Amino acid sequence: MPTPLPIRIAIWLWLIAALAAGNYLWLQRLPMPAVQGLLFALTALVLLVYFKTTALRAWLSSLDLRALVLLHVTRFVGIYFLLLYQRGELPYAFAVPGGWGDITVATLALLVCVVPMAEATRRRAITIWNVIGFVDMMMVVVTAARLGFTDASQMRALTYLPLSLLPTFLVPLIIATHIIIYSRLRRTVAQA
Repeated sequence: MPTPLPIRIAIWLWLIAALAAGNYLWLQRLPMPAVQGLLFALTALVLLVYFKTTALRAWLSSLDLRALVLLHVTRFVGIYFLLLYQRGELPYAFAVPGGWGDITVATLALLVCVVPMAEATRRRAITIWNVIGFVDMMMVVVTAARLGFTDASQMRALTYLPLSLLPTFLVPLIIATHIIIYSRLRRTVAQA
């Protein structure tokens, strides 16, 4: 099923707004808790729209689960975290554990999507990957918040492009897709 036009328009408008926020440094004007609040508000909005909008839920339910998992290949951004740590632009406590965690989750996402396996085995692999990926993401978000409260300048790289797209666009999508994947896996088990 092709992506419905209203969904494409909403995603493009959201991305444009996220790009504008990074370009005009709007996140730098916010206190650190507001950035995390924005991230969780956007995540909640995505999930609210998913659970309340039949068209979006039907479209996402028509997709192969691997399509949702493949979004997480974007977590190879962890390589950039490691590079920024080497440059002194991100702290070790965020960049190294978060970077390696994201690289691991992105690699596992590729594996559960492309390695040939029986459908039941793939569902189990996606379930395990989903738990690992969700825990990793929550640890990264909590670490960013903790470091931001201690010294907001440590996390300044997340307030301008390209990394400002993480709290304003990509991380809410990633967290939401983890929950959507969990919901779809639960439905599949309930229907069996």
